[in-house]
Amino acid sequence: MQWWRGFVSRELARLRRDGRASVLWSLRITVAATASYLVASVFFPGTQPLLAPLTAMLVVQVTPLSLLASGLDRVISVVAGVALAVGFAAVVPLEWWSLGILILISITIGQFLRLRANLVEVAVSAMLVLGVGAIGTQAAAWQRIAETLVGAAVGIIATLIFPPKVASSDAGRAIEGLADAINELLVRAAGELDAIAQGEPHRLSGAAREWLDDARRITHHIPVIGAALLRAEEGRRLNLRAVRTAHVEPGLRQGLEALEHTAVAIRGLMRSVAEASDGDWLHEDSASQVLRDLAETFRTMAAGADAFGELVRHEGDVQASLSRDDIARLQAAQDGMLRARAHLEQALTEARPADVVELYAAARATLRRLQHELGLDERVRRQLRLNPQRRPPTRRPGVPRRPTGDLPHPSGPEDQTQVLPRLPDEPTEDGP
Repeated sequence: MQWWRGFVSRELARLRRDGRASVLWSLRITVAATASYLVASVFFPGTQPLLAPLTAMLVVQVTPLSLLASGLDRVISVVAGVALAVGFAAVVPLEWWSLGILILISITIGQFLRLRANLVEVAVSAMLVLGVGAIGTQAAAWQRIAETLVGAAVGIIATLIFPPKVASSDAGRAIEGLADAINELLVRAAGELDAIAQGEPHRLSGAAREWLDDARRITHHIPVIGAALLRAEEGRRLNLRAVRTAHVEPGLRQGLEALEHTAVAIRGLMRSVAEASDGDWLHEDSASQVLRDLAETFRTMAAGADAFGELVRHEGDVQASLSRDDIARLQAAQDGMLRARAHLEQALTEARPADVVELYAAARATLRRLQHELGLDERVRRQLRLNPQRRPPTRRPGVPRRPTGDLPHPSGPEDQTQVLPRLPDEPTEDGP
């Protein structure tokens, strides 16, 4: 019953968050498909030009930048398929062997023309036109080409007039999902380490290999999140709805890079734990303290990843803004990692088995990497480097050069990502 309530609450929250955007997306596709059908019916009265709405539905789903290439690829694929079908109908009948040859040649030509997602459309067009028969092939060919042109044109016009939303919020949630996955792995591993430290050292080997497998799955999922961010970056171009929205993509790109490096570093740490899990040090009296130190280190890194992921999502949401609590949480996590690193360095000064020394050294190196990747200063520097809108101001003759750290405040939504709020105890120098 509790699982069902949680499922319903999550779905209701998702509906409140994404419901309006989903309805608008459905309306865009419906209007474009219906309009293309009406336009094609004017050119071909007495027929059912279903190819026009099909083409419009496929074209209108892409971003404004890629819709021109998508529409052009679809037209080229249809024309190539129709030309092949006309040639085949004039030479050979429709048999199983002729159909196989037609499909082979169509796919080969599609690869040669680099039609990407529309490659199969060459073979589909050829098969549909060839199925009409030799007598009506020419008429079917020209009608299919015309319907495709109408559908592509209506889809392009609909996308330019009613562009899709800027998907930066979706990319921000995907990036936060990566941070949540890292946090959940580390918290779970820390809890299991505490249980193992109670007197079950034999469980460490199997548990460590499970953690390593989970860390691998997290890193393998990163390209999917990168694709969501790429769609958000590409969706801004030629998109009228992006004119008055903040240019938050550089912050999202930096957040993804930082979490990607974090995931890779944690994966390396889990491998070190798995390699040390078969050592004789587990049977010594000091093993319990080593496992507890490792568990506390995991919790500290989990807090850093969780705070950083939430900060990235809030900065990437054009309808939200950063708060002092976001900065305070990340700074508190950074302070915790600094204390954990000092504790590991102190432990390394004591005489310990070689496996334990390597384990402490790996944990300390991972903490150092996370301190760098998840730090606020590094985030600001990377955002400035990734933001194509930011250019250094031109210096007029006789005006002294500004110091490197004294950057002007952003003058508009396209000039900079959201400014990071400062806590009362932070220095008051000007900066992004």
